[in-house]
Amino acid sequence: MNQALADTVGSLMQSRRTILPKRLVAPGPDTVQLQQIFAAAASAPDHGQVRPWRFVVVPQEARAALAQAFGAALRERDPQAAAEQVLQAQEKAHRAPCLMLVVVNANCGDLGIDLYERIVSTGCALQNMLLVATALGYGSALTSGKALRSTVLRALFGLEAGEHALCFISIGNIASRKQSPRQRPVPNDYVSNLTPHP
Repeated sequence: MNQALADTVGSLMQSRRTILPKRLVAPGPDTVQLQQIFAAAASAPDHGQVRPWRFVVVPQEARAALAQAFGAALRERDPQAAAEQVLQAQEKAHRAPCLMLVVVNANCGDLGIDLYERIVSTGCALQNMLLVATALGYGSALTSGKALRSTVLRALFGLEAGEHALCFISIGNIASRKQSPRQRPVPNDYVSNLTPHP
């Protein structure tokens, strides 16, 4: 047993906080650090070794295209959207110095492995990445939204049938934090023992 290591890992987990993308500023992770973050994903549980997840980095030169897709996605679901609302949707593409899309594939490898299990594997990969980003001193956030299901965003990222845009990851230096962090639940709030029913 290595209690010191467990305490260190526990402290790292407790220190991770969601920092909204609008509070993340440059510089983001450099090339070496980004490779460390990506390498952490490979330690996630992966039934059948199908690697059901992939990550698409959105570099600065592609942010304008993503902004246009966000605006078009809003108009796709709300043709009456005001110009100001469209601009607000587009502005989200320019937040955080490091931005990437998380894609889950329901069709790779053994099709007997349920989509939910693939999503759990992806969630584990994401948590590993966020913890390494935290250890490196960066803030991070996962964000989603209705635009992820839009035809225009799927086309921009070249998603194939069976691929699902799960969320975006934003990583960067922390410009500001909320004054009081969210209270963490304690194990008694979410752990119980099985009581067999007749």
